[in-house]
Amino acid sequence: MKIGFVSDSTSDIPAAQIEQYGIEIVPAMVNIIGKGYLDGVDISREEFYTRLPDLTPLPTTSAPSVGSFQQRYEQLLSAGADSVISIHPPNRLSGIFNAARLAAQPFGERIKVLDSGQVSLGLGYQVILAAEAAARGAIQDEVVNLVESVRKRVRVTALLDTIDYVRRSGRVSWATAMIGGMLRLHPLIELRYGIVHKLGLARTRLQGIKRLVETLNSWGTLERLAVLHTNAESAARQLLDEVKSKVDVPPLLVNVTTAIGTHVGPNGLGFAVVPVV
Repeated sequence: MKIGFVSDSTSDIPAAQIEQYGIEIVPAMVNIIGKGYLDGVDISREEFYTRLPDLTPLPTTSAPSVGSFQQRYEQLLSAGADSVISIHPPNRLSGIFNAARLAAQPFGERIKVLDSGQVSLGLGYQVILAAEAAARGAIQDEVVNLVESVRKRVRVTALLDTIDYVRRSGRVSWATAMIGGMLRLHPLIELRYGIVHKLGLARTRLQGIKRLVETLNSWGTLERLAVLHTNAESAARQLLDEVKSKVDVPPLLVNVTTAIGTHVGPNGLGFAVVPVV
């Protein structure tokens, strides 16, 4: 049984894995001063983050159309897939999951749409590990069970340069209450099951990075590891050098996609990991 895979641009899956497993990626929309851009297609991540501090109002994001998902499902099924597993960011944070769910309805049981509870490689690793399992011959139920296992284990944490972007996005209730001098602090956050949790505040960036690594070390043995950043490649590479020995599989280094970056701002650093059971 051949299984096709669909995700979206918020998954941050590197091009090598997309090509290797034939994963279909549907781009989200980023709206900048009245103009719509396909996430990862019409504007580079570097250009976006360079422009972001000067953009007023802040960019907004929107889900792909239902039709864009239906097109990808049809393509995979026409190309010989017996079924399709479509994995997306949490319904409580984005309309992408609902668009994919609506698109899947005409296809019945051939399309399985899953809420990852995560973004960036927290979502992307669920897709990658599922595609790896299918390539080894796993059937659909086995792949779905694997995704559920990874979803329970995966952790995504980040050190933001400022709380301002999260606060202005209006999507995180505790962030909207932070004012004044608090905006100059560096928040550490974690995303679990679609909820952004505040882990603490660091007075300096170096202090924040130290706490970020301490958080990583607390997760024990790791199956997969990705270092995430929002246009802070030099700092991210230093962080990668410090932690890459924690995994046997080569870790990933990812400049986080614009659809996420608009809500967290530039110069962020973070990890997406899959701890061993």
